Amino acid sequence: MDWYRVYALVIKEFLAVLRNKASRMVLIGPPVIQLIVFSYAATFNLRHVPMMVYNEDTGGASRQLIARFQGSPYFALKGMLKSSRRVADIISDKQALMILRIGPRFSRDLALHRAARVELIIDGRNSNTALIALNDVNTVIQAFSTEWAGAHGWRAAPAVLVTRSWFNPNLRSRWFIVPGVVGLLTLVVAMLVTGLSVAREREAGTFDQLLVTPLNVWEILLGKALPGFLIGGLEATLIIVVAVLWFGVPFTGGVLALYLGLFLFLLAAIGVGLAISSASATQQQGLLGAFLFLVPAIILSGFATPIANMPVAVQYLTYLNPLRYFLVILRGVFLEGDGMGMLWSQYIPLLAIGLVTMTTATWLFRHRLT
Repeated sequence: MDWYRVYALVIKEFLAVLRNKASRMVLIGPPVIQLIVFSYAATFNLRHVPMMVYNEDTGGASRQLIARFQGSPYFALKGMLKSSRRVADIISDKQALMILRIGPRFSRDLALHRAARVELIIDGRNSNTALIALNDVNTVIQAFSTEWAGAHGWRAAPAVLVTRSWFNPNLRSRWFIVPGVVGLLTLVVAMLVTGLSVAREREAGTFDQLLVTPLNVWEILLGKALPGFLIGGLEATLIIVVAVLWFGVPFTGGVLALYLGLFLFLLAAIGVGLAISSASATQQQGLLGAFLFLVPAIILSGFATPIANMPVAVQYLTYLNPLRYFLVILRGVFLEGDGMGMLWSQYIPLLAIGLVTMTTATWLFRHRLT
C-alpha cells in the first residue's frame, strides 16, 4: 500500500468538501446551532416549578413551611387554594405541577411533638419531571424538619411527606416514555420514506420520465405521500399494540381521538419530508436534510425534557414542531383518557403545519421543474 497516494486522496477529499460553500455551511453551521440550542433545551434541572398550596392550618409552623417554598428558586407559588374542589381541574389543566396540602392540625401536632403530615398531589404524566420535583420538595421538607427539630428538641423528623401521584400512580417512567416512542418512531419512518422519494427519482434519472406521464404535480405528490401514510400508520399501530399488550401501558382514551391525531401528524411530517426531498438533488442531500430536521424535532418535542424548562426563545421554536403536539395527544389519550373534544388545541396546529408544509412541498416541486 502506498500511503503517499492515500494521503494525496485524503487531501483531495478535504479540498473538495471545504471549497464548496454549501458543504462548509453544512459542516459548521448546523452543529454549532444545535450545540447552542440543545445545551439550553436539553436540561433536567427544574426551576420555578408551578405549584399551589391548600393550607388548612392557621398556625405559624405552616406559614414557615410555605415561606421556604416561596424562597426556593425551584418553585413558583401560583396561588393559595381556599378549598379542595379545584384540585382536580388544576392538575388536569396543568395550571400547576403540584399542590401542597397542609392539614388543619399541622401546627398543633408539631407543638405536641407529634409527627405532622403534609400531603403532596403531583402530576405524574411526565414521570421524569415529577420525580425531580418530588426530590426538590423532599429537600425543602427535610430542611424545615431539621431546623424545627433542632429548635424544639426533636430527635425524629417532625414533618412527614405523603405523596399522591395522578395519572401515573407509581411514577413509572415506562408509562411516560413508551407513548412518546410511538410519535418518535412514526416521525422517523415517515421522514425516511418521503424525504428520499423525489430525490431518488432525480438521482436515478427517472424524474424526467415521471414528468412526461399524464400525472399532474398534485397527483405525483399524492402518490409519493400515500406510502408514507400507510407505512407510518401501520408502524404506529404496531407500536401502540405492543405498548398496551406487552409493556402494560394503560390506554384510557378514545381510539378515534388518537388516530385523528396520528393522521394530522403524518400529514405534517410527510409535508416536511416531501419539502426536503423536493429541494434535494440527491438522496444524500435528502437524508442529510431529514437528519437536520429530526434531531431538533426530537429534542424540542418534550419527549425527554420538559418544554417548560427551556429558555423562552426556544419554547417559541417548539410551536413549529409537529412532534410537540402529537406527544400531547399520545400521552393524553394513553394516561388521561382524553377524547377528541379535549384535543382540538393540538389538532388545529398540526393541521396548520400540515397544510403549510404540503403547500411548500408543492411550490418547491414546481420550482425545481423550471
